[in-house]
Amino acid sequence: MSRAIILGKDTPDRLFRNRREAGQVLAGLLQAYRDQPGVVVLGLARGGVPVAWEVAAALHVPLDAFIVRKLGVPGHEEFAAGALASGGRVVINDDVVRGLGITPQQLRDVAEREGRELIRREAAYRNGRPPVDVTGKTVILVDDGLATGASMLAAVQALREAEPAHIVIAVPSAPESTCREFAGLVDDVVCASMPTPFFAVGASFWDFSQVSDDEVRTLLATPTAAQSVMPAAETAADVIRRVAVDAPGGVPPREMLSELIGDARIVLIGESSHGTQEFYEARAEITKWLIDEKGFCAVAAEADWPDAYRVNRYVRGIGDDANAEQALRGFERFPSWMWRNTVVRDFVDWLRNHNQLSDAHPGRQTGFYGLDLYSLHRSMQEVVSFLDRVDPMAAARARSRYSCFDHVSSADDGQAYGFRAAFGAGLSCEGEAIDQLVDIQRNALAYARRDGLLAEDELFYAEQNAHVVRDAERYYRAMFGGRVTSWNLRDQHMAQTLDALLAHLDRRHDETPARIVVWAHNSHVGDARATEVSADGQLTLGQLVRERYRDDARLIGFSTYTGTVTAASEWGGVAERKTVRPGLPGSVEELFHETGNPTFAVSSDGAAGAALDVVRLARAIGVIYLPATERQSHYFHVRPADQFDAMIHIEKTQALQPLEVTSQWVAGETPETYPTGL
Repeated sequence: MSRAIILGKDTPDRLFRNRREAGQVLAGLLQAYRDQPGVVVLGLARGGVPVAWEVAAALHVPLDAFIVRKLGVPGHEEFAAGALASGGRVVINDDVVRGLGITPQQLRDVAEREGRELIRREAAYRNGRPPVDVTGKTVILVDDGLATGASMLAAVQALREAEPAHIVIAVPSAPESTCREFAGLVDDVVCASMPTPFFAVGASFWDFSQVSDDEVRTLLATPTAAQSVMPAAETAADVIRRVAVDAPGGVPPREMLSELIGDARIVLIGESSHGTQEFYEARAEITKWLIDEKGFCAVAAEADWPDAYRVNRYVRGIGDDANAEQALRGFERFPSWMWRNTVVRDFVDWLRNHNQLSDAHPGRQTGFYGLDLYSLHRSMQEVVSFLDRVDPMAAARARSRYSCFDHVSSADDGQAYGFRAAFGAGLSCEGEAIDQLVDIQRNALAYARRDGLLAEDELFYAEQNAHVVRDAERYYRAMFGGRVTSWNLRDQHMAQTLDALLAHLDRRHDETPARIVVWAHNSHVGDARATEVSADGQLTLGQLVRERYRDDARLIGFSTYTGTVTAASEWGGVAERKTVRPGLPGSVEELFHETGNPTFAVSSDGAAGAALDVVRLARAIGVIYLPATERQSHYFHVRPADQFDAMIHIEKTQALQPLEVTSQWVAGETPETYPTGL
């Protein structure tokens, strides 16, 4: 059996600027072949040669062209019925030939014509130089992409006659099915991206203009690093090492934070996993500094609104909980460890003490709020509870409307409601949710006139719960209609909640505008426009905030190379302490690892911006971590310089400690011996 590396899934149109950048990305995924004796890169002419030159230069190995001519269907020459490769090897797609009724004579005519062109190109490209000898060598066949794979198949079959030791196929873009077909034919397959659905190779490039004969000749005559005596250029890792700022514990020095934050009103701080101790600790320390030094008055977290508001009451001294651990008990829904952990507990205690010691006016205390929308039933209960206190008749109307949801269990099982409503097995309660939101908004002025600031806060809390019900109802129905739609509804809800919170706090801050810290995963904090998910139409909170607040927003991401993480093996599973595999070749994590700096921060501008302004893989571990399928499950393509304003890297991290430690978490996960081909 051959060994294959399948390196891409669900990537976007226009991921690469041009073929040269695509080659640089491929080179990052092929670093195992760098400086290895007996390695040769062959670019399929013409489009594959600019890609192949970048690969050969980065790997320090020789480059040559391998010429393959498509045998076009008569009258529809852009559609391949087969291919002709150097050495005279012909590959025919029998299904196409039979299906379109192409005669043997038509095939001979096309093959003769393309054969003459193949001979012409071989003579023109090499200027009399003989082809590179590939016998007994590892040959990396590079093209600018695969569609049907006919040209690449012809190349592979023709190449075998020269008896290379190994054949590797490397392309920037191809359908997953095509990559997997070749995985059974050659020794390695590296597909940098596998767009779903796949339309055309050119759809993955901003610039896919035709490559000329002159460009191929020039590239083949330009020495790669293996043939050049010129000193090697500074690598991206060298640049990052030179400009990075030491950040002990993941906390940048005050001077860097001051320059980075400036007068921004919203600072979004991410995490590349939901279960890493150092991410939580560093984020908490940065947030303390923002509160103490910059006057930030709220933390808005990727957490459910009612559960976070219970914490908000505690830190402002108006709740019933005796300590931080009690205040966090509202976080019962999976994954509870995201907020019921030792770092958040300690931060909540610090925040309460800060509010008490600062003698802050109640309207200027620093609060803790949630942005998420999973709390469908819990938020309904909170709306009714509020109205019971201020307007019993309105409470009765709310009960009547929300009773529409009674066809699911009384537990907070929004997914069950969404399934039934989406597939017609139960009523849709969309109208009732909207009517209740309108009702509470219509009476908001009357409610707000009661009992000053506290009454205004409680009204705001109730009104946002009504928003949660409305948006959660839509979200749970959308879950069964499409991943992108439900994701966008969620991030749009978080952005709208942030807008509403900022406006609410502005009313309490007459002299200075309110400033908010956001805690969420990198996949929400980062700008979607700089990632592969943008081509699917996916939005992120970071993108929406940037679009609305522009220079008033800052996005900060985290990364780690290896260590342990708290995560589950399936949705609803117990918290486990799992081993995090080292970052993949070509990833942001590997780039930062190569600097040799254990903890640092780097801004996405200047020299660092240029080093980070290239497509790389980036890891995202949520509440589930599946090491065995890590590439497919947890990596996606990003352009880091545009995704974040700054990144903080912590080389080795440890698992976040839950408040309730399970036996599985204590035992941890023993390091795995895993196949190199995943």
